[in-house]
Amino acid sequence: MSRSPGRGSDEGVPPTLAVIGAGPAGLAAALAAAVRGSSVTLIDAGARAGGQFYRQPAEELGARHPQALHHQWRTWERLRDGLAAQVTASRITHLTEHHVWCVERLDDDSGFLVHALLGPAQEESSTVRADAVILATGAYEKVLPFPGWTLPGVLTAGGAQAMLKGGLVLQGRTAVVAGTGPLLLPVAAGLAAAGAEVAALVESAGPKDVARRARTFSAHPGKLAEGAGYAAELMRRRVRLKPRHTVVEAHGDGALEAVTIAALDRDGRVAPGSEQVIACDTLAVGHGLLPHTDLAETLGCRLEGTAVAVDDEQRTDVHGVWAAGEATGVGGAALSLAEGHIAGCSAAARLAAREPDPRTWAAATKSRTQEREFSACLDAVFVPRAHWAEQVTGDTVVCRCEEVTASSVREAVGELGATDVRTVKLLTRAGMGWCQGRMCGPAVAGLAGCELLPSKRPFARPVPLGALARAGEDPPDE
Repeated sequence: MSRSPGRGSDEGVPPTLAVIGAGPAGLAAALAAAVRGSSVTLIDAGARAGGQFYRQPAEELGARHPQALHHQWRTWERLRDGLAAQVTASRITHLTEHHVWCVERLDDDSGFLVHALLGPAQEESSTVRADAVILATGAYEKVLPFPGWTLPGVLTAGGAQAMLKGGLVLQGRTAVVAGTGPLLLPVAAGLAAAGAEVAALVESAGPKDVARRARTFSAHPGKLAEGAGYAAELMRRRVRLKPRHTVVEAHGDGALEAVTIAALDRDGRVAPGSEQVIACDTLAVGHGLLPHTDLAETLGCRLEGTAVAVDDEQRTDVHGVWAAGEATGVGGAALSLAEGHIAGCSAAARLAAREPDPRTWAAATKSRTQEREFSACLDAVFVPRAHWAEQVTGDTVVCRCEEVTASSVREAVGELGATDVRTVKLLTRAGMGWCQGRMCGPAVAGLAGCELLPSKRPFARPVPLGALARAGEDPPDE
């Protein structure tokens, strides 16, 4: 078991800050704190910094132009070079391939223990001691089932992007990108640029949905230009754009061969007679993201909806814990960078027993306000269609881990009286598998007609019993 730096409260030992997650928010937080004198330990599950947004291909793949797969590459270069400089100066310790499964608050309120599993096998454990923690844990994709969604060749939009960015891999040769949200545009453009034939981009939102919020969008010309650039690229490649449409079913004998799409009426239901079949071997589906809040919940941090609640300094209501980025509400990389910077500045000041001066991060505060306004507008436009569950047939698998079908969920509600996701879980085992309901939770809630509420878990990921037993040994050296 690895040992952390000593206690910040001991004479001559500087206070330590643990930043969990090395995506945009975590990198911004770590750099802001380090340049202000904090001793920072940056802990991340990835082999390299960058998170999902700045995911990099493995060095052995020999990518000659990795920037071709990325947006905001210059921002990434500044973050990357800044991290390298702070690591060289011994102000930041960067721990890679550390999969954090729990953050433990010490009983005497003297700090925290960050427990992690190491490497791809995740069998050996590590513990890091810190005086304060910034949670920059990101988000995960919302998955909504439909008939045929478990066929090989069907994957999430983010999964398709991750395979392309991280492995330089195309799932197939002919793709359909579907669902809702701004992520669909760069995914479709990226697949097309990498050589795939993108047969269609199927978006459940329509032009009128965007037009209703034209005033807010017009206040962000840079964002509009970015979206227009993706749209122009898709039109240049003759990708069919299908607004106000949805995927009804995926077809194939052992693997994906085609998808049926259909138009949506005013109420968001499939318009009878509008179905059309598109041949493809890849279907990338996205319905937005949900904040990763497991570690925050374990610490007892208050949530607002599905996100961690924070104040103007990005502090949670648990002393010594800050949160930034998608964990506090999904809003994109620019918002994550602003929140991370504010969290790092605030944490550094308070660890040094100084009262933070918000004027020192005024630019980040302005950016945070603008980005939150824009993301709220996107949330209002790109919402999963209201009646998606009506197309989910009874034999459609909802929970893949436990192979629970939609009919079992409906039976739990209609015949056994379940009124919430937890009761459905107890009656059907939906959510009891390896992912602990992270993937099937939104689907179960939608089929059950109840609100999706975060489930407080003691661990953020499955933990081997041996590692769990070792976590009960003596704490890290003081």
